[in-house]
Amino acid sequence: MASNQWQTRTPRSLSSLTRIGASHEGRGALRHELTVVKALRTGRNRRTPASRLPSREVRPWLAGARITDRPAAASDRAVPGHWEGDLVVGPGNSGLVTLVERATRFALIGRLPGTRDSKTVIDILQQQITQLPGWLRQTLTWDQGQEMSRHREFTVATGCPVFFCDPHSPWQRGSNENLNGLIRDYYPKGTDFNTISDAEIQAVTVQLNDRPRKTLGFHTPREKLDALIGSVAMAP
Repeated sequence: MASNQWQTRTPRSLSSLTRIGASHEGRGALRHELTVVKALRTGRNRRTPASRLPSREVRPWLAGARITDRPAAASDRAVPGHWEGDLVVGPGNSGLVTLVERATRFALIGRLPGTRDSKTVIDILQQQITQLPGWLRQTLTWDQGQEMSRHREFTVATGCPVFFCDPHSPWQRGSNENLNGLIRDYYPKGTDFNTISDAEIQAVTVQLNDRPRKTLGFHTPREKLDALIGSVAMAP
């Protein structure tokens, strides 16, 4: 995972977003425009009411794998190896599989090959996480999307169990929400990921992992992960 493997790339301009002219608008209009700008960044233009979720009866993959079933250690960022994941989607069934390790904020990003069915998502996830030593594959937390309906196949292949957030509770995988927001700075809503090369996605991943974070004491995610791996290698 050498940082110079790929040439880095400058994030695409976000100048297409509407500038907010507060001096000429009332508070109500300003509040509405702020909401629109945030929706453009996150890729959502409205909340999905609970009634639009599939019923529990048609989501049998959740049984025994809810966030309340997750080991308590997964809530402690001092314990490495616990991941959060999601999809960043685009038109034409395009998308990215995004993973972030909770303790180090280290990211793994993989491009989907024009389909988002569960088998394909699981295959990409497996390729991503098997790059890591076994002790860094403790848990994976996801939302309740149907793309993870075959999550037990992933667990059998990797030894990493999957747990699902409560409905409409993105804060339960807040580090991944933050990562996906950073990815949207590079690839705004409407980006067709089928037109983006794997090399470019890897270059973006390198930039994000080499970006100092205040929450990490201005260390980078790569530095924190390398330190973890080094400390385990030197342990008797």
